Amino acid sequence: MVKVEDSIVARLESHGHKFEILVDPDSTDRIKSGEINIDKDLAIDEVFKDARKGDKAGEDVLKEVFKTTDIAEIATEIVKKGQIQLTTEQRREMLEKRKKQIVDKISRESMNPQTNSPNPPARIIQAMEEAKVHIDPFKSADEQLQMVLKAIKPLIPIRFEKAKIAVKLTGDAYGKVYGDLVRGGYIIKEEWGKDGSWMGVLEVPAGIKGEIIDMLNHKAHDNVDIKLLKSF
Repeated sequence: MVKVEDSIVARLESHGHKFEILVDPDSTDRIKSGEINIDKDLAIDEVFKDARKGDKAGEDVLKEVFKTTDIAEIATEIVKKGQIQLTTEQRREMLEKRKKQIVDKISRESMNPQTNSPNPPARIIQAMEEAKVHIDPFKSADEQLQMVLKAIKPLIPIRFEKAKIAVKLTGDAYGKVYGDLVRGGYIIKEEWGKDGSWMGVLEVPAGIKGEIIDMLNHKAHDNVDIKLLKSF
């Protein structure tokens, strides 16, 4: 459970009433997506009229406005529809976290078509600063991705691509790397050979194809054959 002093206030005003919860700032994206863990995400599993004063909202009011007294349902609605109250330091930390998520996503999933290699994070950050991109800490990285791309495309060559990698694993390599393949991309097709080898085609963001190939060579050693197919 997040400590009270580390929590932030999520506030919703509705039907002439004010509702507040004390929530972990790192959990707001997940809560907005509909996933909430009361024990971990809330500092106190209560809904308040004024959280700082400790004034609780009455059950009759909760039923009137939210049609339930279930804290998980109410907290989710407050985070989704309400406002998040941050201290200056909390806002700075959330802003930096969101910025990093966007930069990492662009770097991992895009290519510089001039060099056929990923754009380094430092270059993406520089372009965002030159374009004076405004990041909203309360919107997810996916929600802001197109806005950021539109702003930086005039400054750096960038194109989103997928790559296909054909992989053949022999010996004990399958058990060593299969989990990494699933986490790194999407296995389009796979089959087992008569000799016990595993063969598959993996689709990954073009920006991380080098990471995947390096991982395979490092973990599988001589028990892997790799062929890079087309990017698209």
